[in-house]
Amino acid sequence: MMAALYALGTFSSAAENPWPGIVRDGQVLPLSTLIEGAPGGLSEVMEDWQHWGQKIDATMTAAPSDGWQSEADLRIRLPYKPENLFGAGANYRKHVIDLIVDKGAGNMGHLNPEERRAHATELMDRRAATGKPFVFIAPRSAIGGSHDDLVLPYDIVEPDWELELAVVIGKTARRVPREQALDHVAGYTIVNDVTARELVDRPDVPQMGMDWMAAKAPPGFKVLGPYITPARFVADPQTLHIRLSLNGEVKQDEGTEDMIFPVARIIEFISSHVTLHPGDVIMTGSPSGNGTHYNRFLRDGDVMTGEILGLVGKQVTPCRLEPASASSAA
Repeated sequence: MMAALYALGTFSSAAENPWPGIVRDGQVLPLSTLIEGAPGGLSEVMEDWQHWGQKIDATMTAAPSDGWQSEADLRIRLPYKPENLFGAGANYRKHVIDLIVDKGAGNMGHLNPEERRAHATELMDRRAATGKPFVFIAPRSAIGGSHDDLVLPYDIVEPDWELELAVVIGKTARRVPREQALDHVAGYTIVNDVTARELVDRPDVPQMGMDWMAAKAPPGFKVLGPYITPARFVADPQTLHIRLSLNGEVKQDEGTEDMIFPVARIIEFISSHVTLHPGDVIMTGSPSGNGTHYNRFLRDGDVMTGEILGLVGKQVTPCRLEPASASSAA
């Protein structure tokens, strides 16, 4: 018998160190209450998911009725900080087409919008049929919690949201064919891959391509969590739905079926070049509806709310501007 839907997170209350817990129906149970001798952090759980995943699920079928706390009474923390965070860039068909139409990306600035859309659509069809994923690596220092303040650097003028489905690896993967790729997934979570749009291109060295460090690596720009939903509860990652609201107004609202390269293909591609380890996280790309489309970027006082229908939990991320005085610490 499979346990009812639950997810894993990290929590704390006043004067407490963070602790891993199970969240179900808005209630949280410390992992140490569920399993005697459980690890003190989710990183240890994810790094040995083959053992702990089975143990948690077996125990949750007869979880105790006592010891649960209201999710609303706890602080939701970063679930854990993965050693490796990969990102699949430009992986949603409509998103890439909109970028090309709105910004003239891909050296199409000389074309009118209708010509850009026609050419971009042709490119995406060809890429899906014959291309391969484009993947970058983000630093651990860029990872922040979903309920923490997102600090907008004072010298970035176009900070943009990119809510994404993220894959948590549960079993070592090297040269894994796509037919077996999802067997290596521990669970799924949410990432907001915040991007400084004006720093993506490097006109001083155009032959070097995009500047992923400057555009995507400031502290907190990879908003992770709040929870990890075990893969056993996600029958097909290509049937989920991503939704981001800015100050209550829906901006992104699209299904994962619009991915150019599905989750299994991304895992196949990454594992053909590197070894994926348990606990590694892969961001799978952002659907359309980014700030570039609305010509509206993140500002001091904004609040982003992000969810993926089918996963447990929502991101609620306030934005605040970094004071210019922070430059003295550089």
